Amino acid sequence: MLIRVAFGLLLAFAARAQTAALPKGLDHFYNLEYDQAIEEFRRRIQAEPGSPEEHNHLAMAILYREMFRSGALETELVSGGNPFLRRPRMNPSAQDQQEFDQAIRKSMDLCRARLKARPADLDAMYALGVAHGLRANYNFLVRKAYLDALRDVTAARKLHNQVTDRNPSRIDARLVQGVHDYVVGSLPLRIRLLGFVAGFRGDKRQGIATLEDVAKRGELNRVDAEVLLCAIYRRERQPARAAPLLEDLISRFPRNFLFRFELAQMYADLGKKDSALAALLEIEKRKSEGEPGYRLVPIEKILYARGVVQFWYNDLDEAARNLERAASAAGELDLNTGTFAWLRLGQTYDLKGQRSHAVAAYQQAVRLAPDSDAARQSRQYLASPYRRTRNSG
Repeated sequence: MLIRVAFGLLLAFAARAQTAALPKGLDHFYNLEYDQAIEEFRRRIQAEPGSPEEHNHLAMAILYREMFRSGALETELVSGGNPFLRRPRMNPSAQDQQEFDQAIRKSMDLCRARLKARPADLDAMYALGVAHGLRANYNFLVRKAYLDALRDVTAARKLHNQVTDRNPSRIDARLVQGVHDYVVGSLPLRIRLLGFVAGFRGDKRQGIATLEDVAKRGELNRVDAEVLLCAIYRRERQPARAAPLLEDLISRFPRNFLFRFELAQMYADLGKKDSALAALLEIEKRKSEGEPGYRLVPIEKILYARGVVQFWYNDLDEAARNLERAASAAGELDLNTGTFAWLRLGQTYDLKGQRSHAVAAYQQAVRLAPDSDAARQSRQYLASPYRRTRNSG
């Protein structure tokens, strides 16, 4: 679930994933089965109403279900030069917003009560930082309340700094630190200046190194660190470092089809066209065989991914055929994939010299999601035809 990482999700969270057998709710969560995860976390809250961790889990699953629905868990959102702040607003239901807010508020209340009774309670301190990180994600991705998100992520960072200062062996608390360093170091200077006020300037290299340490030595957040690193490596144009992590994640979470889509993209970035197409063919095969997790993958999503690989390798006729089928059924796709299908189709037409077809495709992208990054790029190519350059997106 590459966020995402969404990469508003890079603002910080900690899911308490375990390196051994996962609890039932988290197993559902990492296999994209968010409805089942939410139900399991609700049951856990009934069994342990005083556990801030279970309330955090529920809030996390609600947030990620919305990110999944909107297509915000895929690294196309963070690859290339796409800045973190250019994201369309998500539209969760009023019920989901209320349940998220209640879960976070309850977690925070429980943590603060424990800390009041015992100020050195590192578990409560850690869980409170997680709650702030989740609320930062929500403020950033859903409410577009950037200053509120900054306050929350700063609070999460400070709390987890206190945890590691008091007990340096708690490697998992460094996840938030690594994410925060990387994201703040990646933001435009005008935004980063706000972080200076909080005392955190950000450092991309340090952030990556910290996440790599969590991925190697963490106990609760190893999976999260690996997922985040996959997206970061792609954004930093280091796909060779991401592919082994993805293969490991696929073996552990076989029902998570997004990991296989991501692996195809990594192979494509590595210049391994045949391996990329083979990874997509494997998804289609698993779908046709009705495997759990793959039955509901829209065929249009596979066609889109295949068309994108062919687009980058200049198989323009094949790319156009696949992208035409994907774009014509954009209603079957999440909004992000649907708009990018029209954008890529327009770019393919431009490369084929079919300008009128390209213009129509770009107009469809703008019509489908006017505030999206794909629409922004489409407006650019409506004014001037797309031409392949070394850094073109």
